[in-house]
Amino acid sequence: MDTNAVLDIGLQGILIAGKLSAPILITALVVGFAISLLQSITQIQEVTLSFVPKAIAVAVALIISGHWMISEMVSFTEMLFAKIPGLIGGG
Repeated sequence: MDTNAVLDIGLQGILIAGKLSAPILITALVVGFAISLLQSITQIQEVTLSFVPKAIAVAVALIISGHWMISEMVSFTEMLFAKIPGLIGGG
């Protein structure tokens, strides 16, 4: 097994993790910022006011982007399985 192959697989794993987490993290960031802005304008300091809309928005983002996330993971896994003979055989 070549060091470059291991580094390539590790880099691809990090990139796929970033691609898959981006829709959820960006949704939580945008909704959290909007709720915080609303709370600072109205001076309402209720904890559930920031948690519940963020949880709902993340659930909606998962529903919308779930199929894409699964297809990305399946293609990444298929690519890894296709690389196994080359990694074991050294070629």
